[in-house]
Amino acid sequence: MLNKIFLQGRLVADPEMRHTPSGVAVASLRLAVDRDFKDKETGEKKADFINVVAWRSTAEFVSRYFTKGRMAVVEGRLQIRDYTDRDGNKRTAAEVVADNVYFGDSKRDAEGDGYGGSYGGGHSAPPYGAPGQHVDQFAELEEDDGNLPF
Repeated sequence: MLNKIFLQGRLVADPEMRHTPSGVAVASLRLAVDRDFKDKETGEKKADFINVVAWRSTAEFVSRYFTKGRMAVVEGRLQIRDYTDRDGNKRTAAEVVADNVYFGDSKRDAEGDGYGGSYGGGHSAPPYGAPGQHVDQFAELEEDDGNLPF
């Protein structure tokens, strides 16, 4: 069986970082993903707003380097879960569980109006969250020389 999803879209808000009671990092984010076609009546493209959850080092990476308006490419799987809301009603939620998250734009594009990058034309981070990778692989830079690719 196959459950693999790839999404490219813009974050509609900053990622929300939390920790489970046992200390496991989990980040929630929401992507606006444009549809491939335009609405017949308005002539505008519509977007789907898709919930994404990232765990452990991928969650820490996303919460540290992504902000509202940034383009992200998410590789993961679709998960459907049932839950009971505060009023006792049974609900169903669909979300993407991220295995890897990549940059879909350059930092320079994101600092402009947030929509300056071309789809798929940005730089990407290496797959993050794969076995054996740790958050400490990233180090803060002392100075910004302006020549970084993101």
